[in-house]
Amino acid sequence: MSENINGMPMPDEIIMNQIYFIRGHKVMLDTDLAALYEVETKQLKRQVRRNSERFPEDFMFELTQDEYINSRCQIGTLKQGENIKYSPMVFTEQGVAMLSSVLSSSSAIKVNIQIIRIFTRIRQVLADHTEIRLDVEKIKNKLDNQDKNMEIVFRYLDELIDKQENPNPPRTRIGFKPDDL
Repeated sequence: MSENINGMPMPDEIIMNQIYFIRGHKVMLDTDLAALYEVETKQLKRQVRRNSERFPEDFMFELTQDEYINSRCQIGTLKQGENIKYSPMVFTEQGVAMLSSVLSSSSAIKVNIQIIRIFTRIRQVLADHTEIRLDVEKIKNKLDNQDKNMEIVFRYLDELIDKQENPNPPRTRIGFKPDDL
């Protein structure tokens, strides 16, 4: 856990609640990161723009107008009546790691380490759930095959029961017999 303004440990849940899923990526908003790093959002954005070569599209991207409106409704990024001058930037796990190189305060580095650990933990949880889901699918497939195998066994049992009910079916004579004339 990193420390907040009062020197108290910051719970991981606070950071976890600031990770969103946008454009297929787990990301954090510039305003949330600025608050965690204890810098102004415009300072964070200024540093990112000055070092734009460090932030390719898969590290950081700006939200479109529609994405911003949706995020505002879902996340509550701004209070009613507030305005923003620029579209919010969002940072992927790699972008958050890169921020530590442009924001070099000791508190930013501590927060960065905590955020990267949380991203790693989230990735591990998702991987564990994927493994469990695959195991469940294997079991379902085995059960489906088991149902088919049981159906075949019952069909053979039905045939055996039919044969036992008619143990001596009429036989046709083989060879020449005088009654056949």
